[in-house]
Order: sequence, then structure tokens, then C-alpha cells
Amino acid sequence: MEVESPEHTRDFAEVDINNGAASGSEDEEEEVPAPGSVTLDRNESDLFVSALSPSSIGDIHPLQEVLTDDGDYFISIVVSDPQKIGDGMGSYLAYKVTTKTNIPKFKRSEFSTLRRFSDFLGIHDLLVGKYMRLGRIIPPAPSKNIIGSTKVKISPQQSEPGTPMTQEWVEIRRAALERFVHRTAQHPVLRVDLDFMNFLESDQELPRSVNTSALSGAGVIRLFNKVGETVNKITYKMDENDPWFDDKITEVESLDANLQKLHNAMKSLVTSRRELSLLTGLVAKSAAMLSTCEEHTGLSRALSNLADVEEKIELLRSEQANSDFFILAEFIKDYLGLFGAIKCIFHERVKAFQNWQYAQMQLSKRRENRGRFELANRADKLDQAQQEVDEWQGKVQRCQQQFDDISAEIKREMERFELTRVKDFKVNIIKYIEDQMAHQQQIVSYWEAFAPFAREIV
Repeated sequence: MEVESPEHTRDFAEVDINNGAASGSEDEEEEVPAPGSVTLDRNESDLFVSALSPSSIGDIHPLQEVLTDDGDYFISIVVSDPQKIGDGMGSYLAYKVTTKTNIPKFKRSEFSTLRRFSDFLGIHDLLVGKYMRLGRIIPPAPSKNIIGSTKVKISPQQSEPGTPMTQEWVEIRRAALERFVHRTAQHPVLRVDLDFMNFLESDQELPRSVNTSALSGAGVIRLFNKVGETVNKITYKMDENDPWFDDKITEVESLDANLQKLHNAMKSLVTSRRELSLLTGLVAKSAAMLSTCEEHTGLSRALSNLADVEEKIELLRSEQANSDFFILAEFIKDYLGLFGAIKCIFHERVKAFQNWQYAQMQLSKRRENRGRFELANRADKLDQAQQEVDEWQGKVQRCQQQFDDISAEIKREMERFELTRVKDFKVNIIKYIEDQMAHQQQIVSYWEAFAPFAREIV
């Protein structure tokens, strides 16, 4: 099954900015220290068990109940009409989210609702909390832009309620939000998640997410958690026994590093192309001024037509810059975020391995305690010691099963991701080439039309 990406109104040149879909929110699962780093008493170990119990996963659809990609179902999502709600610093932007689908789990086949930016971040956090620990790739939501948001808040109120905003930054965010929900809807599990379905079809305002504000207490805690995660990633090295993961991690790191270089080069190209557009406009103005003071009739006419041609080319250069940005640069930026999400699920697997190793360490300690009691003929302690051994044996089995499950799920996710990635790159590269060819052909036609005026100069 493929998710349709409908055509949308083009506000910044004839460029389709809704190509293919940083990084994700932190996982809510309690961090379990690396083996040997700390010693927990019995009460603390109960928290360890709760983080691994099946009930902590939440109401997740069993795989057998999830729709398969058999081509019988479709879902098309458009994010449009950004509009300012309210006034002053309490105002916000709302976006119209329109969905068309024939998936039977939805109540209707076509519906729309208004969602604010924090709602998109909220649904992303919910999906991360449910599925990332299971090894599923969660498409990253667009990053916050405090400067842009503040400019919108302090800007004058719109003349009529519901009038779409036209600022370029708003349009860039709208396109990014559309790509985010489009990529989420491509996933066979995420698209039928109850929270995601409610996000799309509920007419009610969603509960405010407390973790999406950049300048909140939760934001500060989230920052410290990310620092701790980063330190753990750097300091803990897992003894890998599956060569597939070693090869895949190396491949992901290489692709991510080279994509970052390509993205930086594309940003420089966009900047240069926009500067070239401005310089072309200066050439047009200078040629026009020169034509007014030129006494030679043929030369004056040629300069006037040259000014017209340069003015048209100025617009084309600007459109080319938009093509560079929306079709390729933003597409690459999205995939950089996806590679970040992939690194997160690899780290979740490392955490599952740490849990397993920690449980094995605790089991060894409990067995040692039982052995000491047996040698000392402490019959009063043997029953409790045996119960602890049995308890930690169960924990070891659950941790090993969780590690095996997330390893298998990551392999399935990566197989699906590779197929989607190759297809997305093919579609966007072809689109980019065709757009650039069309612009070059238009430039050639302008110069061909100008050539007779130059030949008429005598």
C-alpha cells in the first residue's frame, strides 16, 4: 500500500514542496544502569521489573490485527490553510488537516480538523513512547523555531479570521508538518494507532502536551535526559554477537555523515542561487536605465529587451533556488532526521541488552547468596533465597525475550525503510532533474527570443 501525496498549492514558485516526509522525543522507559555500575536493593529492583513488564507497553495493536501493504487501502493527508488564532503572545498557528482514506478502521472516508503545532509534537511523543522501545522507526516531527513563532505572535492580527498566513517560514513549517504525517501514515502499524487516528479525525481540541514547550520545566528535564542518554551512548560499548547489526550501524553512520555533507552543500547552493537572482535583478535594472539614456535607437531597443530578459531570468533563478530548497534540501533534511530515529532504536536495543546483562548479574548474586545459606545450614533463609533466585530467573528470561524481540523488529523495520528510502530518492531526484531542465529550457527560450534584437543593431 502506498500513501498518496496529493498536489498542493504552490506559493513560492512552481515547485512541489511536499516531497517524501529532529530528532525524536526521549523514551519514557526508566533508564537501567549498565551492569556493575550500581547496586539496587529489592524495592529499586521492582522498578526495574515494571519497566520490562508487558503492561508497560500500553494498548498496542497485535501484529496480526494490523493492515498489511496489499495495495487495497490508501490514505491521503493534506496539511493546509495555516491561520493565526488569538492575539498577542497567547496566539498560535492552526493548520487544517484533511484526510481521505478507505481504511475501515477510520469512522469516515473523508474528514478534516484543525491542529496546532504542539498537537503534532504531542502525537509524535505519544508514538515514541509506545513504539520506539519495541524497535519501530518513528518519523521525526519538525523542530521548533522560537524566533519564527515569536514573529507570528507579535505580528498584527489578520484582517479576517481564517485568512491563510503567507509568510515563507509558515509555509516551510506547513510543508514539513505534512511530510511528517505523510511518513507516519506510510507505516503499517502507526497509521492504525488509536492516538494517531484520533489526531486525524477527532473534531475536539486535543489535550495540551506538557512536554512540547522549549522554555518549560519539562523541556529542561528533557535536555538533561538527552545529555545522560548521550553520555551513555558514548561510554557504554555493547559486545555485539550479531554481525548484521555491526554492518548496519556502520552503514547508517556512513550514510548519515555523507547526507549531512550533501545537505550542507545544498544549503550553500540555495544561498548562492538566491544571491545570483538578486544580482541578475541588478543587471536588469542597470540595463533598463542605460537604455533610457542611449541615443542609438537599435542599441537602446536591444538594451531594453535585455533588461526584460534579465528580469525574467531573475524570477527563474529564484524559482530554481526554491526547487533546490523544497525538492532536495528539505527532503535530505527529513532523511537526516530519519537516520537519527534509526540510531535511537539501535540505542533502545543496547538498553535492552543492558537490562538483560543487569538481570543476569543480579541472578548470579542471588545464587551466591543461596549457596552461602546452604553451606551455613541457614534453613530459615533458604526459602527466601530460592524465591529471589526464581524471581530473577524470570526477569532474565523476560529481558532476553525483549532483546530478541527488538532485534527481530529492527531487522524488519530496516528492510521496510530501505525499500522506502530507495523509492523516495528515485522520485525526488527525477522530480528535481525535470524541474531544473524545465528552468534551463525556459532560459534558452528567453535568449533565443532576444537574439534577433541584438542582430538588428547596426
